[in-house]
This record gives sequence, structure tokens and C-alpha cells, in this order.
Amino acid sequence: MWGYRETAGHEAGTDLTGFKVEATDGVIGKVDKHSDDAGSAHIVVDTGVWIFGRHVLLPAGTIRSIDLAERKIHVARTKDEIKDSPEFDKDRHAGDLGYHQQIASYYGTHRA
Repeated sequence: MWGYRETAGHEAGTDLTGFKVEATDGVIGKVDKHSDDAGSAHIVVDTGVWIFGRHVLLPAGTIRSIDLAERKIHVARTKDEIKDSPEFDKDRHAGDLGYHQQIASYYGTHRA
């Protein structure tokens, strides 16, 4: 869940900040932050007005593909699955194993 799929097209060291993020059924926002850390790779997406400025944490395993030329990331989840995800907690995500387990459990039950 916390690592990129081999087929995603991720290149280590690539700055994904600002990339557009698309769910299986439409655009959800732009990458605000990302991490390539082993065992906790993820992106944080600013959803803008779509869900009232909420930020969501998406584990790297939810990423289906990265288009470097188009600066676009496709995730293997629907907009509703992302909208209903646990609230992003910027204070807990940086080392709280329980929080990461909660996120992984949610996205693990919503496989695409």
C-alpha cells in the first residue's frame, strides 16, 4: 500500500508537487505534498473546492499511473471513495503508525 506499483511509471526523485490528480471518474485536485520514503510513500492532494478545500492522503499503492509529460497522476479509486476517506491529519501522518494503518485499512478495503 505504501509503495508505488511497478507499472505506475514513478521515477525516484521526481517532484510530483502541482501534478493534477484524477480518480477513475474525474479530477480530484492537485498534489500539495508527496513523499518517496520507503514504507510510507504517498501524495497529499489539495481537493480545492471539490470537497471544500479538504486535503486527502493517498498511499502510493493507490496510484495507477503517472504521466510525467502531462503532469498528471491517475489513481485507482473513485471520487466518492476518496471523498469518504479518513480526514488527513497533518500532525499524525508524520510517524503515527496507527494513523497509517487506518489509512491503509480504508484503501485496502476499497481496491480497484
